Amino acid sequence: MQPKHDGLVARSLAAVWHPCTQMKRHEAQPPVAIARAQGPWLHGTDGQRYLDGISSWWVNLFGHSHPHIQAALVDQLGQLDHVMLAGFTHAPVVELSERLAALTGLGHAFYGSDGAAATEIALKMSAHYWRNTGRPAKSRFVGLAGGYHGETVGALAVTDIAIFREAYAPLVRLADTVPSPDAHGAAPGETAQDVARRAAAALEAWLQEHHSTTAAFIVEPLVQCAAGMALHDPEYLRLARALCNRYEVHLVVDEIAVGFGRTGTMFAHQQAGIRPDFICLSKGLTGGTLPLSAVLTTDAVYAAFYDDDVARGFLHSHSYTGNPLACRAALATLELFEQLDALNANKTLAQHIDTACKPLTQHPRVRHARRLGMIWAWDVDTTLPDFARRYHQHAMTRGLVLRPIGKTLYAMPPYVLDDEAVQCLASGALDALNATLQEES
Repeated sequence: MQPKHDGLVARSLAAVWHPCTQMKRHEAQPPVAIARAQGPWLHGTDGQRYLDGISSWWVNLFGHSHPHIQAALVDQLGQLDHVMLAGFTHAPVVELSERLAALTGLGHAFYGSDGAAATEIALKMSAHYWRNTGRPAKSRFVGLAGGYHGETVGALAVTDIAIFREAYAPLVRLADTVPSPDAHGAAPGETAQDVARRAAAALEAWLQEHHSTTAAFIVEPLVQCAAGMALHDPEYLRLARALCNRYEVHLVVDEIAVGFGRTGTMFAHQQAGIRPDFICLSKGLTGGTLPLSAVLTTDAVYAAFYDDDVARGFLHSHSYTGNPLACRAALATLELFEQLDALNANKTLAQHIDTACKPLTQHPRVRHARRLGMIWAWDVDTTLPDFARRYHQHAMTRGLVLRPIGKTLYAMPPYVLDDEAVQCLASGALDALNATLQEES
């Protein structure tokens, strides 16, 4: 029998199809109705508050309802809410494109609405580039084992997580995969850099055979998030860049989840000192306020589409491309990085969280505790097949939003945790782990 819910939850179950969810589970575990949010805290309609330990799916950087971003949105709403970007332009999209170019060294920003759209834009641009330059056979893609780049049909082609794509296999033109440089794969005596070099050798062998039909290699730099926060050494990116140059294959870096300071630098690939051919951005781009994604590329790619022939242009579009409100939110978010000296401040905050989480890191059932920038992960030794679901519920009862990936517990909090929030994260995560492990038979 379905339990009683408050009015908003019942209406949601009757009218809303929630994402990444087996809806039948909500019979026993209904969704939580949120009324408002402030800083790192979500406030439920029942008066309960929850620490947003995963930044609402990795999007929120400087806390919810940040006054600087809010003020920018109110100001923009009074000037221009939306105009189509085909045949028109506006100040926020121009200024944001200039700022992103200055930060990355790539320009000609093309905008979408979400990460999967950014993936598809980059892949289409790459294949179309080779077509425009007289090499149409270069239309295939290669990615990493365990890679995740979104769940639309085009993005699923380069996503190597079975649960997301198996049901849609007849619709998907699957890309090839090469071994992941995940440092977990180190043999006895090997370092993370050794694993990176071994994986790069496999990529080289693959490119030797298939480069003539390969348009691009796509990679999540430094962290494969959906694969359980699998980390790899920057050496892999350096070697991959050299290989892509040698075999004339585009390098696409998917910074959707790891961009904007998550790994300690503004963008993860910068730790390898490389410049990719395409960068995909979304999630933290607007500080967690409005949907927006962007793809940045090189002058050479842009030039290949510049022609009198309309068919040689990049004709991808959607109605809200470059929405002024979303672009203004992104500009305000970038301003906060400067105003708060966020990258340096995060170093201090991360050390504080490390200290508070030491009991969790040293827990006898935790394996491979790791951190990169503002991303933490702990693999849990458990026999519970539904560990993630059980853990999430125990964390919620402690006022903490954490959603393990399989048996990997992770935290990716906003950059604005105070002492109270840090302690809530550390103690709640530990208590929820102990409560979950007590349920093992």
